Formats: sequence, C-alpha cells, structure tokens
Amino acid sequence: MEYLGEADPCGTGTGIGTTRRAFLAGSAALAGSTVLPAVGQELAQEPAQSGRAGLAHSSAGMVTSPHGLASQAGLEVLKAGGNAIEAAIAIGAVLSVTYPHFTGLGGAAFLVVSDRGGNVRTSSGIGQAAAETSGYAGTIPLRGPAAALTAAATVAIWDRAFGFSRDQWGGTQSWSALLARATEYAANGFPVTPSQCFWQELRSADLAGWDGFGRVFMPDGRMPRPGEMFRQPELARTLDRVATQGGREFYEGDLAGRLAAGLAKAGSPLRGRDLARCQAREEVPLRVAYRDGELLGLRPPTQGVTTLEIMGILNRFDLSGIPEGSADYYHLLVEAVKLAFLDRNRYVADPDFVDVPVDRLLSQSNLDAHARRIRMDRAMAWPHVFRPGDTVYIGAADREGRCVSMLQTVYFDWGSGLVVGDTGVLWHNRGASFSLDPASPNVLQGGKRPFHTLNPGIYLKQGKPHLLYGTQGADGQPQTLAAVLTRMIDYGMDPLTALRRPRFLLGKTFSDSRDSLKLEQDAGLPVFSELAARGHQLSPFPAQSQLAGHPGAIRIDAGGQLTGAHDPRSDGRALGV
Repeated sequence: MEYLGEADPCGTGTGIGTTRRAFLAGSAALAGSTVLPAVGQELAQEPAQSGRAGLAHSSAGMVTSPHGLASQAGLEVLKAGGNAIEAAIAIGAVLSVTYPHFTGLGGAAFLVVSDRGGNVRTSSGIGQAAAETSGYAGTIPLRGPAAALTAAATVAIWDRAFGFSRDQWGGTQSWSALLARATEYAANGFPVTPSQCFWQELRSADLAGWDGFGRVFMPDGRMPRPGEMFRQPELARTLDRVATQGGREFYEGDLAGRLAAGLAKAGSPLRGRDLARCQAREEVPLRVAYRDGELLGLRPPTQGVTTLEIMGILNRFDLSGIPEGSADYYHLLVEAVKLAFLDRNRYVADPDFVDVPVDRLLSQSNLDAHARRIRMDRAMAWPHVFRPGDTVYIGAADREGRCVSMLQTVYFDWGSGLVVGDTGVLWHNRGASFSLDPASPNVLQGGKRPFHTLNPGIYLKQGKPHLLYGTQGADGQPQTLAAVLTRMIDYGMDPLTALRRPRFLLGKTFSDSRDSLKLEQDAGLPVFSELAARGHQLSPFPAQSQLAGHPGAIRIDAGGQLTGAHDPRSDGRALGV
C-alpha cells in the first residue's frame, strides 16, 4: 500500500496482507521494534481524488486523519460497506501504530457521533487516577512511571463505539477486521514519517531516561530516519490479542495482567483494579448557537465548554465587517480566547468531584458580558499556565449521512515515555496535568479524571450535521478551532483553504517559554505591527509550523456532498469514497 501523505517524502510503500499466524511466527524472535532500510516495494494505486491536491470530494463517504495510511484504512472500511464509526475505529487503530508520538493504545480518546437527522451523542474516554495516590508531593513528574498515574481509555472508547455501531447503526464489520490493518502495520512495518522524526529529535536529550523507550523506538540505538520501515512486533501481538479477545481484554484479561505488572514494576501507581475500573462514558453534548447553526461539544473535564464559550463570544460580533487575516481578526479571536481560558482555568475539572457551572459559562448573560469586555484597540494582559499536549484528529462520514468527529492522544508527544513491559504499549501522561494544590479544582484525588484538552465537535445547520472538526494542540485546540471555524462558517472557505491559513497560539509552547502570542510569519508584517501597537507581545514562528496544530475538517452540504481536508502541516489527508 502506498504511503499517502500530502507529499510522500520517502518514496516508499509497505507490503501488507500477511496472515496472523505468519506475522506472529515471523515476529516471535524479535524484541521491541525493528528498523529496516527503505525499500521499493510494489505500491497500490492511490484512490482517485477530484479537486486540487489535498481537498477531497465525494457523495458516498469520506475520512480524514493526519496519516495517509490511517485514512486509507478508514476508506477501505467505508468501501466494504462499513459505517462511519467502524471507519473511525480502523483509523484510530492504525494511527496508534503509525503516529506513536501522538496517540496509542495507552492513551485517551473522545468522539462525537451523529446520524443524518442530527441526533448527536458524545463519548469520553478518560482514564481515572490510580486509587492510591498518597505518594505524590511537591510536583507531579511530567515523564516517567510516576507520570503514568491514570488508566488508558482509548481501547475502551473503540469498544463502546463498536457496540453502539452494531446495536444502533447495524454495523457489519467484525471487531478483528477493524484492527487488522493496524496489526499488519505493526508487524510488517510502515515508512517513518517526518512528523515522528521531528518529535523524536526534539526530545533526543531526554529519550535515554525513558523506560523501555529506546528498545522500542530506537532499536538500533538510533532514531529511525524518514522513509525507513519501522516495525513494532510487541505491539502487533498486543493488537492481535485485543482483536481476538475483545476490547475488555485490555482491562480485565491476561493482557491487562501483563500491563498491570509492567506498570507496577516500572514504578507507576496503577494496578490491575485501576485498569478494570476504566470505562468510556456516553454523555449528552454541550451546545451553543453560532450564526445560523449550532456547535456541539464534549462536557467537562474536557475543554469542550471552552471552545463553545469562545465561539459564543465571537457570535456577538459581526465578522462580515472584519477582513479575514487582518489585525482586527486575530485580535478579536485572541481576546475571546483569553476570556474563555480564564473561566476554564477557574472551573473546568472532573464534575464527579467539583461543581462545573457549564450552564452559566454558556449562558447568554455570561457571553454578552465577556463580549463587552473586549476592546478592539487594546490587548488584555495575559498571565497563563501552559498545558502542552499532542493529539490526532479523525473524521468520518458514511453514505447514510452518519458521521464521527474523534480525537485520540497520549497527552505530551510520546506521553510518559514509558513503554509497558513486553506489550509495546506507550503509556500516556495525562495525570501529570493534575495539581497538588488543594485549592485547585483539578487537584489530584484517587479515582478522579484529569482535566482534558481534547474537544472534537460537530456543527449542525438546520438541525443536520454540516461540519466535522477537531485538532491536535492541547491549549492550542480551542484557538485553532476558533480560526478554522470562523474561516469556514463566516468567510465561506473550503476546508483546505481554512486549514492552510496562518494560525496563532497564545501562551508558551514546547520551544518557546515566553508567555506571548505566537503567530505564523505569513500573517504578514503589517498585521504583526498593528497587533504590537495594541499591546500584544508577539513571537513569530515559521509558516506552516508543526507547532500550529494538525486540524482536520469535513463539510457536509445540504445535498449530501462531502468536502474534506487535513492540515497540510501534517502527514495526512482526507479521502473520499
């Protein structure tokens, strides 16, 4: 199968199609992972796409993700008669192999689903903290076993979504079939992407201290280069176990026992009982009006309410009189972000433990009051705590008009850095976002779910799905979504154009500790000068930067025509049936 990135930087492909018995036998003697030289194998034909490169069109189904092989896996499911949920599961599984720096079985996941009639439901896959957390004092480590203090719910989300697909949407694909491509890529290898290399190089000074990381991700004692074939036989065997035994095997079966033993041996507080308690939750979505439609998102402890609050504030302004990409445009969005983030930092945490006033935050009076605080001639002061993190966005729509908007993550790039035992599973570090300050709503408590930045969404127009959207980027997620959504809704841009335009990021980043407003350089010098004159502390970063997030979007027109794209900054694309 061909590597299907925006532009294939490697010029390589992967041969797939081995049997389960063959790959298990072939990988039995291999420990960890293997890097092979890039080879010229026979390539499958890339699916035909209408429109300019990167913009997909279809009336029979569409998928989008940050990796071409993952998008291809989802497309195969749709072509086989599968529905949008089944396609999203297949995509998520492949990304857990081919985008290991951003997602994996040891992470978290969230999805918003809708049928053609706009009946929307959400599912949150947030692993709760270990039951025993008394050993933490001072600060919670950002990496290592002590950062692996919450259960991993990605597989739980797939499992629950699969059950819903089967029971409510008449799903026809088998569970094992949906994990087959991921298992094959883990066993046989895939071409390493520039993104994986970028984030591994960024952390090169730290990798040696991460338990099991070097054995799996640097099997020859070095980082794999773009285009080299990278194998993960331990992860392949883990995926095969989940495929044959079901999703709960990850939490209650023999695999769960191996995971629990590996976590405990490394020094994580997680135990088998913590894994067994991990479940995905189905919830009623939050809603806010925007223009002639309605935005829907996830409930706390995610920052879904924050994205909706930003958009609710912007709905009080007439953007038709503000040129897109102007200083006024960026200023308005940034000021709305500041106001919503102040509310987020004060209130958003696990509602099982604290009161989160979502109704008040999204009320007309609160949104009106925030809008009145924005001055177009002056920037608000901005003291803020940065929350890093990386994620993958998955969008899928099928021929019946049903759709999925989904995000998966291991929190930081490479999560905790801990590869658990001999499972090949990289564990996330979302628990590092807990506070040890007793006054914080996000204070660490046994069994509590941590604050989460992930918030995929759906925009309904005339009561029916019109836009599917989501992005990577932690604190940047609501900011990126504000830019992408206003460009598509207010300025009528197609998904690819909206995704290509310059973006901003307020606050610290992985590479810049200044608490400033980052803006991609192609916004233009006049915009930088005007924003600086209004009091914004600016830090330019390169156009099409890896730090600007990797959003994806699918637009569904009234007649059922689908148009989609994934961020050109990523290794992915949208594909139409």
